[in-house]
Amino acid sequence: MRWRGSLHALHAEWTKLRTLPSTWWLLAATVALTAAMGAAAASSLTTRVCPTPTACHEDTVKLALTGVQLSQAVCLVLGALSIGAEYGTGTIRTTLTAMPGRWRVLASKAAALSLLTSAAGALAVLSALGLARLILPAPPPVDATMLRAAGGSILVLVLVTLLGLSLATLLRDTSGAITLGLGILYVVPVLSHVINSPTWQHRLQRWAPMPAGLSIQATKNLAGLAIGPWAGLGVLAAYAVGLLVVGGVVFRVRDA
Repeated sequence: MRWRGSLHALHAEWTKLRTLPSTWWLLAATVALTAAMGAAAASSLTTRVCPTPTACHEDTVKLALTGVQLSQAVCLVLGALSIGAEYGTGTIRTTLTAMPGRWRVLASKAAALSLLTSAAGALAVLSALGLARLILPAPPPVDATMLRAAGGSILVLVLVTLLGLSLATLLRDTSGAITLGLGILYVVPVLSHVINSPTWQHRLQRWAPMPAGLSIQATKNLAGLAIGPWAGLGVLAAYAVGLLVVGGVVFRVRDA
């Protein structure tokens, strides 16, 4: 039955991921970086800037989740390694011999990565927000906007992991996928601060995957955003899922 084959493929990919030491180091780094950078950012606020939650003009939730900007790079590496390492060692041929259904293999990798990244992302985000509430002079209230920012940050990490998987599937090379992925995430937003055209600055902030995706963290001054929180997350999802579909097509028709 098809569902049994899918479960077998998922179990195989889960086994490969959990037996790689790099998987756990990268997941631990995701949690540590997110929490540490969030705590450092929260420590920069004083009672002069933020005397009370109502009188604080800083977006303290977004500030506490600053670490996601860096930890997403770790998730990109995790996604790229999940298939790039197999191409590097040639074990991808063994994988495809055992499981000829290539769409099933790629979907299983994506599912296993999503589950692991979701768990690590949840721990990372909860740690960052928890530390911020201990550090901030005026902790933000737990409300719908905070929950949206927290849940959206977890989704950002998952989608960036899938972006790494997609690029490595297309390029069949871990280092190339990581380099291109980092360029897409970090170089494009830098351009928005370098170019002099306000129109192009707005376009890059609106359609580049990192600034668009991270708009989900905003809880204040939403009218000033280049793109809305959920729409911005949708842009990142379009990059990740779209490239994963393209990667799946290429993976399907190309020799291993």
